[in-house]
Amino acid sequence: MNPLQALIFDVDGTLAETERDGHRVAFNQTFAAAGLPWQWSVATYGDLLEITGGKERIRYFIERDQPPLTDAADVESLIRTLHQAKTQRYREIVQQGQISLRPGVARLIQAARQAGVRLAIATTSHLDNAIALLETTLGQESPAWFEVIAAGDIVPRKKPAPDIYTYVLDRLGLPPQHCVAIEDTEQGLQAARGAGLPVVITVNDYTRHQNFTGADLVMSHLGEPDQPHQVLSGPLGPEPYFTLETAIALVAQRP
Repeated sequence: MNPLQALIFDVDGTLAETERDGHRVAFNQTFAAAGLPWQWSVATYGDLLEITGGKERIRYFIERDQPPLTDAADVESLIRTLHQAKTQRYREIVQQGQISLRPGVARLIQAARQAGVRLAIATTSHLDNAIALLETTLGQESPAWFEVIAAGDIVPRKKPAPDIYTYVLDRLGLPPQHCVAIEDTEQGLQAARGAGLPVVITVNDYTRHQNFTGADLVMSHLGEPDQPHQVLSGPLGPEPYFTLETAIALVAQRP
C-alpha cells in the first residue's frame, strides 16, 4: 500500500500569493468604501499576519492602534460587516484573474490525482474565498477534486490550534502519519504538527523569517522542472522540485 494517502493544503500563501496583493488590497478597498481612514501598508499587513483570521486581524488592529472609527457603536458588528464586504471584494479580485498559483502547485495536485492520492484543504480563509481561488486557477470543476475543504470558522479554534487539521483527518478517516500537510506559516506548522502530521513548508516574502523548527521540509516553493526550488531545510529529493515521491519518502521515514 502507498504509505502516502492524502495531501492537505493550506490556501493563502501556500496555493497562491494571496495575502499582499489580494487580501490586503481587499481590506483597504473595504475600509475606504466604509469611510474609514485606515490603510494597511505591505509592512503593516505583514505584522497583522501574525494574527490568524480576517475578523481577528481587524479586531487586533482596532485594539492595538486605536484607529478612527465611524459612529457605529457596536465594534463587533462593524468587524463582521467589514469582513463580509472584504470577502466579496477579495472574491472579485480573484475572479478577475489577478492572482496565480505558486510554482508547482497545479503540477503536484494533478500528480496526486493521477496516483490516487486523496486531496484536502485546511484553511482559516473564508470558504467562498477558497472556492473562488480554486475555480479561477484550476477550473470550475476543481473544488470537487478535494474530498474535504475545511475553511473559515468551521472549527472553534483557528491555527496554530490543531483543530482544523484534526477536523480534516476525521473527515478523511485517515491517521496523520499517512498524510502530508503543505503550509507556509509558523502558525500553520504548529497546527499541523499538533495534529501529528508531517509538514512541508513553502515560504514566501511574509513568512521566510519565521521559525520552522520541526518541519519535515522547508522550501522556497514546490518548484517546476524549469523553475527549481531552493531547499532551506530537510532532505534533498532526486529532482529539483517537490514530487509525490518526495512526499512518500517523508511519510515512510515517520515511525
